[in-house]
Amino acid sequence: MTLASQWQHLLDQHPPPVLEFVGTSIVQFFFFWVISAIYVALPSVFPEFSARHKLQKLEKQPTPSELWQCLAVVFRNQIVSSLVHATILYVHSLTGKRTVYRFDAALPGIPEILRDVLLTALLHDIFFYHIHRLLHHPLLYRTYHKTHHRFTAPVAMAAQYASVTEHVLANVAPILLSLMILKAHVVTFWIVLGIGLFRTTTVHSGFDFFAGKAKNHDKHHEKSLVHFGSTGMMDWLYGTDGDAKDKSI
Repeated sequence: MTLASQWQHLLDQHPPPVLEFVGTSIVQFFFFWVISAIYVALPSVFPEFSARHKLQKLEKQPTPSELWQCLAVVFRNQIVSSLVHATILYVHSLTGKRTVYRFDAALPGIPEILRDVLLTALLHDIFFYHIHRLLHHPLLYRTYHKTHHRFTAPVAMAAQYASVTEHVLANVAPILLSLMILKAHVVTFWIVLGIGLFRTTTVHSGFDFFAGKAKNHDKHHEKSLVHFGSTGMMDWLYGTDGDAKDKSI
């Protein structure tokens, strides 16, 4: 069977809300949990290799108890966001409203996918930068964002270690709003979500892989005044792409 015929078969067998929820859960599992588990396991499985590539010293790394606590918070956040997602889809199914994403029988072509991936990266950086920067305001930081900065030497799982409010506003909303604006196909959404989850686990991993993508975000966790965005574009525009000695805003 071709991809197109398999997609058509899924559309014939399952309503769009079910496909959206199950597909999103599968992407979340593989591109967040599996990738996070690989990064977290590296120091135990390949200690010498890990030591060569870790950006911060061993004494700064989280303890096993801190990792378990991180796991609990992240699991809570994903349960909450999944319940919200399921509720919205259920209401849509009851009212007959279409879901946010397109469920065209025709799969999106490579040009459309590439266009939407690039435009989503641009829009996501705009939304995420401003939301993230706002969360660093003194009136909001302690209540909503300080939790995420508990790890000055972050690990992959800590990408979603946050208050529930921050998880919804900073982790979920930017990608959702970006793809709503683009009226993207649900398959494109899954691709963008997978890329986004892989990127965020990597930049929180504490390893110098992929041209040191985690280095800038490590600086943010240490100094708080730099590297707020997801691509670097908004940081360059606002001049927050350098070093800073201050610890807070």
